[in-house]
Amino acid sequence: MCLARTTVAAAAVLAAFLASTTAHAAPAPAAPLNTVTLPVQDALAQLPVRSEDRTGYERTKFEHWVDADKGGCNTCAEVLEAEAVVAPEQGVSCRLSGGAWFSPYDDRFIQEPGGVDIDHLVPLAEAWDSGAFDWSAQEREAYANDLGDERALFAVSAASNRSGAAPAPSAWLPPAVGCRCHYVTGWVATQMRWALSVDTHEQAAITEVLGHCPNVTVTITPAR
Repeated sequence: MCLARTTVAAAAVLAAFLASTTAHAAPAPAAPLNTVTLPVQDALAQLPVRSEDRTGYERTKFEHWVDADKGGCNTCAEVLEAEAVVAPEQGVSCRLSGGAWFSPYDDRFIQEPGGVDIDHLVPLAEAWDSGAFDWSAQEREAYANDLGDERALFAVSAASNRSGAAPAPSAWLPPAVGCRCHYVTGWVATQMRWALSVDTHEQAAITEVLGHCPNVTVTITPAR
């Protein structure tokens, strides 16, 4: 976790988060040839179903936060700067101060980076259970610092992030009910992007939530 939108309408900020689970607002370059677009329920049906095992998991096996582009700011700071609704000040060594963020999990604004965590939508431990145990260290680092898909990492309140810890949707959903359709949609997209599996409890819980949601189209570019 990294410890570290003022009031533009909160609804507008939330809408930006919700849109990120389906498509980018700005025109994008031509998609890679392996990109797939399909309804989210079809994407869920394509995820392999396997039992999960956390044996051998250590958070340190997913190196983060790294400065992959060597631009002076690590992944955490890049996400904080990208998602701020009031821009923070950047100091020496990309140290951030001030700023404000909107946390979609609990529908609230947070002042100062210290109250914000960068959330892996599919937590590192859950990724391990679902297939990352068999990845190389480089693949795990790429997953932990995935800036190639807006659904993978985003700023949320530290309190909401830690209340979720590492469970799948079968054990935890965001407190803000209006966020849940988009949360599980992003979860499915991330699992498919990284060729991860689901277990039967996770599949059932996601199916239950999606049963009350629009069957939106998701576009996914596989990462591996």
